[in-house]
Amino acid sequence: MSMQAPERPEVDWFPDEDEYQKLKNARATRGRWFQVFALAMLSLAVVALLTLLLTIISDSFGLTAVVNENDPEDVVASVGRDPATTTIEQLSFDEKVGLLEGAVSSGVGRRLEREQRFYADRLVFEDPAIYEEACASDEPFPGCALPPRNDADVTQLVYERVVVPDVIASYELFPSIFDPQAFTDEIEQLFIDDPGRFEPHVFDDVDFEWRAWFNWTFITSPSNSRPEIAGIRTAILGSAWLMLITLLFSVPVGVGAAVYLNEFAKPSRFNNFIQTNIYNLAGVPSIIYGMLGLAIFVRVMEPVTSGAIFADGIPPSDNGRTILSGGLTLGLLILPVVIISAQEALKAVPMYLRTGGLALGATRWQTVRSQVLPVAFPGILTGMILAVSRAIGETAPLILVGAAGFITSDPTGPFSKFTALPIQIFQWTSFPQQEFRNIAAAASIALLILLLLLNVSAVLLRNRFSRKV
Repeated sequence: MSMQAPERPEVDWFPDEDEYQKLKNARATRGRWFQVFALAMLSLAVVALLTLLLTIISDSFGLTAVVNENDPEDVVASVGRDPATTTIEQLSFDEKVGLLEGAVSSGVGRRLEREQRFYADRLVFEDPAIYEEACASDEPFPGCALPPRNDADVTQLVYERVVVPDVIASYELFPSIFDPQAFTDEIEQLFIDDPGRFEPHVFDDVDFEWRAWFNWTFITSPSNSRPEIAGIRTAILGSAWLMLITLLFSVPVGVGAAVYLNEFAKPSRFNNFIQTNIYNLAGVPSIIYGMLGLAIFVRVMEPVTSGAIFADGIPPSDNGRTILSGGLTLGLLILPVVIISAQEALKAVPMYLRTGGLALGATRWQTVRSQVLPVAFPGILTGMILAVSRAIGETAPLILVGAAGFITSDPTGPFSKFTALPIQIFQWTSFPQQEFRNIAAAASIALLILLLLLNVSAVLLRNRFSRKV
């Protein structure tokens, strides 16, 4: 007796034409909605970025109402120069110092010279014997170790101490372009409404000037308590020193760790544990790294980070709150990112380059050095520059390791006191005066340009080395 297989129920595996069209239309509708959502999110992001940029640009340019204690043309004429052809910037160094001699008191002059002297071979306000005695003591003046003031510093002092400008109000860019008369009316009303601060006749002395807060003078001038003459030179130099130390620390350590983990380390629980923690450290908040830097570099390693253990000739700091501590802290901050980006670049190198080198008799290190690293270098370089781009905008770690909110002397080495662009912007935005918000916006433009240059250099260098390989 033969056995028959049970009959299987007929199943309609394919939809008919109507059902197919419905499914197709539903899928197309979902796709269109997703495209609309993605386009809306992109538009929102672009609008947010444009709003940010326009706000910064609007605060960095516009009309200002300035009252000078001494007219710049009168100041130029007081030294026998023609104001029609000469500005304060064009005066000689000796003429500017002479203006300061006649404008400031002897006490103020001595303080300025103790902060930083005007000439290397002579003193203007201070007694040479007292100055030399102080420089030889245990507590020397800051000017003993600093180079003489340059022409830009003295020019700024002339404006600060002789011209004494006072920006009593500022206007944003677009109102300044489309309705400048409203600004004039607003200032005139200010003199009427606040007679205790302004005398009505002083309105005739108000100069309405178009001012670009972001300009070359702003970039080359040191910080100052007066926003009219403050600059970001000290902050830019501090950021440059920080990035140099950060690169010198994080790149060798990060690339070396990536090469070991990717090329030499054998699979094990310990190596998996290290790899997992590297990924976790990349997401740790930056302020935690600041606490780590404060505990290790500022306190435990204070003899090193202050420069106290080094030979004579290197002026030490009085504590570990120096550029070296800040740079090492930022180096720790970006170290996981450098390691991960370098590992990804090494993993992208084809395996046949490794096996080919080993087959020809090269050692593993020779293969890595001559075959793997040159091919992975563009990716390593890109990750390195992008990591530095993140570090240059950090504020919280630098505050914890002792970055100064206000400092007028330029850093001269890794053991100097320092500030940085993000710190300077943070401090200025905390002040209530509109003029400080103007210079904070101008400093933000400088920071954005610096970040843009770093990112462009990453792309250009990657393309260049990719073609060579």
